[in-house]
Amino acid sequence: MDIFADRDLRTRRMRLRWLTEDDALRLVALHGDPDVMRFLGDGRPVPRSEVLERTLPAMLARHGNLGLLGYWAAEEVATGDFLGWFELVPAGRGGSGEVELGYRLFPSAWGRGYASEGARALVRAAFTVGGAQRVMGTTMAVNTASRRVMEKAGLRYVRTFHEEWPTPLEGAEHGDVEYALDLADWRP
Repeated sequence: MDIFADRDLRTRRMRLRWLTEDDALRLVALHGDPDVMRFLGDGRPVPRSEVLERTLPAMLARHGNLGLLGYWAAEEVATGDFLGWFELVPAGRGGSGEVELGYRLFPSAWGRGYASEGARALVRAAFTVGGAQRVMGTTMAVNTASRRVMEKAGLRYVRTFHEEWPTPLEGAEHGDVEYALDLADWRP
């Protein structure tokens, strides 16, 4: 059972807590990992200065007074190790009640169910605590691991779309995919 208390969400194996400035070096390592960035942005690691001067401040600015919405640092309960982060933010094109789910974890956490566990917990929190009417997420069509995480969290395939990228990544010709789950279709 997931337990949610003021900006602290606990699952069986993880603690999701508000991302803070103290996470700067962890974020530098995560965003600097070429495997993590393979399907993101221009596919290259993000330089330290960019993470510290732009990425982290932008993430922290999204917290504001959004309550449940923002960026969550994921820590393994047993060890306290930083696994990565999750996001639950207002959807870019959505109207009231639509939030976007995202996640970025170190490769050492891949294939161990952490992404699915955290995604399910945030979907539950979005609908039960956050008042969301719809949770959605996107990824590259070729990112089968991320697609599987969204499916395990209950989101369903909605569409494939193509965007113009200044530096297209390998696989971009297959487009991006959107997954979503409406409150009316959610099964706790």
